[in-house]
Amino acid sequence: MNRLYKGLARPYQVWLIVLVFIPLLSMLLISVSNYSVGMDLANLQITLSHWNLLYENVSSTPGTFSNPFITAFTNSLTGAFFTTIISFVLGYFVAYQIKRSRVKNKLIIMTIIILPMWTNLLLRVGGFANIMLENNIIESIFGINPLGGLFGTWPGIVFALVVTYMPFMILPVYTALEKIDISLEEASLDLGLTPFKTFWKVIFPLSMKGVVTGSIMVFLPTFAGFAIPKLLGGNIYFIGNMIENRFIYTRNYAEGSLLSMVVLIIILGSLLLITRFDKEGETLL
Repeated sequence: MNRLYKGLARPYQVWLIVLVFIPLLSMLLISVSNYSVGMDLANLQITLSHWNLLYENVSSTPGTFSNPFITAFTNSLTGAFFTTIISFVLGYFVAYQIKRSRVKNKLIIMTIIILPMWTNLLLRVGGFANIMLENNIIESIFGINPLGGLFGTWPGIVFALVVTYMPFMILPVYTALEKIDISLEEASLDLGLTPFKTFWKVIFPLSMKGVVTGSIMVFLPTFAGFAIPKLLGGNIYFIGNMIENRFIYTRNYAEGSLLSMVVLIIILGSLLLITRFDKEGETLL
């Protein structure tokens, strides 16, 4: 039986090596080399000269500091931070209300929540871009549009990020809440705790696995993404936009690989954090 399982796992192992490990190894090697488009591989050398992208001052004005990487990295952290915080507050409230609701088939509610995720991301972002512009279809029909004028602004970007990625917060938090034994809540109420103290001292601590998992699942795609900032950000660039620029437009694969490795290190660190808080992977179900 074990041989059968190993045999069935072989195609996945081959797929993992060819499409994951080999590209990652290639990217790592390119990030510490002088590789460029059309270069003769005989001239390939190990160098860290392009690593100054991470720290050099490229401003021509004396006394000022302007590093595109630091700016994009800061923008990514800022957007990911606020998106995660807002998604946590709203997502936890939604998950808790679903848990407490008397609806028998809660799977229907969860399906409705994740239903927008089944549509193409670019179509959704394109819709956000339309309603965030002045004189759009919403304003033409209803005469008002509270989102008008948000295109190219931080509130507009964060709004689109929250709407897009909040389901990633709701699902693990709801899973964690569902696994809490109701008798623990009843016992705390019987011992004299108020409903608020019961939530704060019993329910919330026991749901921390879902909170941590959901926060990381929201933070990572927000931090590393480039589609939403590109379509809605105007002049606001994230680290994902810099990587896209290096690979597609300037074709500077060495710098693009270096930036990708920085993001990859953050992603791997976050995944290790998930395994630290949720070793069994319960909240990922």
